Amino acid sequence: MTFKILCISCKRRSETNAETFTEWTFRQKGTEEFVKILRYENEVLQLEEDERFEGRVVWNGSRGTKDLQDLSIFITNVTYNHSGDYECHVYRLLFFENYEHNTSVVKKIHIEVVDKETKSCSVAQAGILWRDHSPLQPRTPEIQRSFCLSLPRSWDYRSNRDMASIVSEIMMYVLIVVLTIWLVAEMIYCYKKIAAATETAAQENASEYLAITSESKENCTGVQVAE
Repeated sequence: MTFKILCISCKRRSETNAETFTEWTFRQKGTEEFVKILRYENEVLQLEEDERFEGRVVWNGSRGTKDLQDLSIFITNVTYNHSGDYECHVYRLLFFENYEHNTSVVKKIHIEVVDKETKSCSVAQAGILWRDHSPLQPRTPEIQRSFCLSLPRSWDYRSNRDMASIVSEIMMYVLIVVLTIWLVAEMIYCYKKIAAATETAAQENASEYLAITSESKENCTGVQVAE
């Protein structure tokens, strides 16, 4: 069974030249210290001597560039020994016109390997973890049991979004609804105003016509009397 753990780290300004390398560390469940499992720099993958990951880690990130954006890895033949906390350390050197600037960031991922029959499976993807309740049936030849990766719901990408972005999105939809209602109300109000103005103008025109007609008859009567 192979699982992909994705670690993404992009520059804020793409036009700035940079060089990036990464180190992955792992703290097994029940232990306290992190140990380095690999380093990737200048398109060279350096694996540490660790029997838990020997022949099991495959680079699946950016290739053909020194400025890595995708720092993902594959873990093959997953067993209970791969339960624990993973850290993706990203080190980037930015080249400006007059100086250089170093930056670093750490992406943390928690993975727990459980028996498929006791817990639903989860998948690690895109640096953020989400639930996938479809059954997975991988088997390891040594143990002859099924495994899957189970991750805490707090890593769910839908529940791990920044609160500010969620509130902003909600406010945006509320504003759209309010503006739509306001626009409809304005259209109805304007239609009523136009209809009322048209009706008033029609009534005034009718009154003027009647007044002119009456005045014409009076003038005609006056002429006849004079004769």
